[in-house]
Amino acid sequence: MADRFARFRRVSPRSLMGKSPRSVAGQVFVLQVALVVLLVACAVFALVLQSERDTSAEAKRRSVAVAQTFAHSPGLLAALQTPDPSKVLQPLTEVARKASGVDFIVVMNTQGIRYTHPLPSKIGKRFVGTIGPSLAGKVYTESVHGPLGHEVQAIVPVENPAGKVVALVSAGLKVKNVVSEVDRQLPIIFGAGAGALALATGGTALMGRRLQRQTHSLAPDEMTRMYEHHDAVLHSVREGVLIIGDDGRLLLANDEARRLLELPPDVEGHHVSELSGLSGLDPETVALLSSGREATDEVHFAGERLLAVNQRPTDRGGGPKGTVVTLRDTTELQALSGRAQVARERLKLLYDAGLSVGTTLDVVRTADELARVAVPRFADFVTVDLADAVLHGEEPAGTATDMRRVAVAGVRDDHPLYEKGRLIDFLPSTPQARGYGTGRSVLVTDLSTAKGWHAQDPRRTKDILDYGIHSLIAAPIAARGVVLGMANFWRSKQHDAFDDEELSLAEELVARAAVSIDNARRYTREHALAVTLQRSLLPRALPEQTALDVGYRYLPAQSGVSGDWFDVIPLSGSRVALAVGDVVGHGLHAAATMGRLRTAVHNFSTLDLPPDELLSHLDDLVGRIDQDEAGTDSAAGVVGATCLYAIYDPVARRCAMARAGHLAPALVHPDGSVTFADLPAGPPLGLGGMPFQTAELDVADGTQLVLYTDGLIEDRTRDLDVGMELLRDALAGHPDRPPEESCQAVLDELLPDRPKDDVALLIARTRPLSPDRIADWDVPVDPAAVARMRGAVSEKLDEWGLSELAFIMELVLSELITNAIRHGSEPIHVRLIHDRTLICEVADGSSTSPHLRYAATTDEGGRGLFLVSQLTERWGTRYMPQGKVIWAEQALPSDHGHGTLAAEAFLAFGDEDFGDEDMPEARGSGDGADGDTGEAQGSGGAPHGDKGAAQGPGDETQGGAEDRGHGSGDEA
Repeated sequence: MADRFARFRRVSPRSLMGKSPRSVAGQVFVLQVALVVLLVACAVFALVLQSERDTSAEAKRRSVAVAQTFAHSPGLLAALQTPDPSKVLQPLTEVARKASGVDFIVVMNTQGIRYTHPLPSKIGKRFVGTIGPSLAGKVYTESVHGPLGHEVQAIVPVENPAGKVVALVSAGLKVKNVVSEVDRQLPIIFGAGAGALALATGGTALMGRRLQRQTHSLAPDEMTRMYEHHDAVLHSVREGVLIIGDDGRLLLANDEARRLLELPPDVEGHHVSELSGLSGLDPETVALLSSGREATDEVHFAGERLLAVNQRPTDRGGGPKGTVVTLRDTTELQALSGRAQVARERLKLLYDAGLSVGTTLDVVRTADELARVAVPRFADFVTVDLADAVLHGEEPAGTATDMRRVAVAGVRDDHPLYEKGRLIDFLPSTPQARGYGTGRSVLVTDLSTAKGWHAQDPRRTKDILDYGIHSLIAAPIAARGVVLGMANFWRSKQHDAFDDEELSLAEELVARAAVSIDNARRYTREHALAVTLQRSLLPRALPEQTALDVGYRYLPAQSGVSGDWFDVIPLSGSRVALAVGDVVGHGLHAAATMGRLRTAVHNFSTLDLPPDELLSHLDDLVGRIDQDEAGTDSAAGVVGATCLYAIYDPVARRCAMARAGHLAPALVHPDGSVTFADLPAGPPLGLGGMPFQTAELDVADGTQLVLYTDGLIEDRTRDLDVGMELLRDALAGHPDRPPEESCQAVLDELLPDRPKDDVALLIARTRPLSPDRIADWDVPVDPAAVARMRGAVSEKLDEWGLSELAFIMELVLSELITNAIRHGSEPIHVRLIHDRTLICEVADGSSTSPHLRYAATTDEGGRGLFLVSQLTERWGTRYMPQGKVIWAEQALPSDHGHGTLAAEAFLAFGDEDFGDEDMPEARGSGDGADGDTGEAQGSGGAPHGDKGAAQGPGDETQGGAEDRGHGSGDEA
């Protein structure tokens, strides 16, 4: 057979016309030529008939159109009514005849007598044709022998406005003109037929030549024998054969290929890409057949069979392009390939676990990722139990108690396993406890025989077995030598029990997740420490004060701790300071820097500095921090620290504030409107070189001051102006809403559940001090005024119901007023404030300040401020633009009797405390210790003898000078 095909290939192609008709190609060529000639002849005949028919039809259509056009032309009826219609109509019909291309146009009356004709001699004679249908109102066409010869004519009625036929119009052509039109088309028709015959014959010759090449000039009997041999060989071999064309379509499939691939009977002609749908062929095998690439013994699946596939191109010896594929059943290799597939799936599972487990630094999220990646590819159910301490970032215990179930995943949700969130104490006999204690995985192939596991919860274990769960792997989650929890893999009745190889896979899977869980635990611990540090640096509770009703919120960012902070600081004179700041950045460094700045603000506020001066000191501090950290391994300096500092005075109903790179506060007015304070914007802290400015605002009763950090209104999805408008909308219209509710309303309006940046929000409603709780006096520069002031103060305290505080307050005021008279300058002003404490203030025009010191036993003075400090809760100095204020606070009697205790402590002082002066002299002195008030009493001052004060009019206890040039005492 191979020799025959070789002989066929060696035959050189000859001219088709010279080929013997006995060959298949020759016979087909003769038959095709005869068929082409017949078809072309029939086509030419049909075209001639069609041309004649079309020409006659066109002649009739033209006659009708011309006749109707002339019959309906304007003026025709008028011409017919003239005495000589022929005179009018004959010229018109001739012009119309020549223009329309017809041979005649005849106008006649209803008796058929012509008014017009191309031959004038025929005018007035009867029309040759049938006029009956036209008299009935119809258009009629016919072929007649008229005056011009054989004619094709159309007769159209002419109707008057009443619809009556009053004349007839006929138009037509001579038949010889129509035939000549057909004769002119015949050369074209015959030429086209000849061209079609030549083209068809050429195409037939080309097809015959191709058929000759494909059949190798074989005779019919030779081709029959060849295909008989072909079928015998192709369908008898025990190897599948597929022949695929260059276009990817299946040309042939032998019986063995159909059996191996389970192909349908009509598979030939389909594209190989359709085989996966027709026979369930593996997509990889279909991809190989579609590619056309060479393949040698490649192993592919076909259903449950494993086939060795060979593929070769068919055009190597000059044949047609395509591929031939041979298929050999090698199902005995399926077991080996199956094990390779299992290994590949396990590696894929480990690879996917490496990508999907540990995407966050959240312990619970990481455990849930471990559970989900293993279901259903490895287990039907997965539960993860972690030591409860691990969830808080702490070190786990040594036993499997206090285990928290943090993740549950399964193919179904109705399982009887312990639910997520449950706290479990595993008994020592359970696989989980054994694995936790030893640090080695435990394989239980049959849970029904695991007695130690049954003891944990007999009722639940029975439900688990009835559910169909039969096998367990308990793998410890261990990292850096510490067991953090257990990962439990469960299989139900749909799958076989776990084996030793799968135990190794579970250990590898859990080991990869354990590192991520431990990293998350460490992050949780560090984050908790940072949050604890930050919260310890923030106010735990607001101080007691009456000037403001304060609400606040602090929300940490998603990324961890940051440097936002706020503070409420009581100041002297019932004033309250509000501070809000922000240190750009996150982490411990930002939190620690925030703590340093907040402490500094606290310290500077004790000096009673105005806002701009306090921010200047804070700016210097930040600059020094930057210098100290320059060149070290610590983080960069404090870049972007901002602060807003405000002082509210409930007595004056004014608020002074300044800001360093911070956002301006919002003011909610009593009418519900919201404005933002027109506050000069200073540079951020640490830049230096630029002064800060204080703005003072008159604040109406009930006004809310809203201080906040940029995390409240700034967001990547909106502009700053949009955030401020949202804040305005959230605050507007609610002037009477408590500050706590306002804080929550603002957060609900402006922030998601977890802000991306820290947020500090402070809302304070002003509560001014009632005028009847304030008393003030102007004091002349006269020592005698001391006694008068004592009397006025005593009366005011009696009015307030604070008579028992009068003794101490008179002593304190005597000392402070005497110092102001002797060492200060005008004007001198005294003010009493009845608030949470009793506050006395003495103001003068001098900027020098006294200082507390211990007087020696030989000193004659210097004990006045010491006496003040001993008799009062607090005292201090506050500077003003013109002068200073020395103030002191005394606890009210309701505060555990502090006022009485202070008096008793004063009475207990002895000579060792006040030098040579005994207590009666000191108590009777006008300024407490720095000099008596003998002179003042001599001029009418109250001696206070009823309070036990020994008054010696001739006694002289001239006090010595205090530190820094401030003496105390007056002349006796």
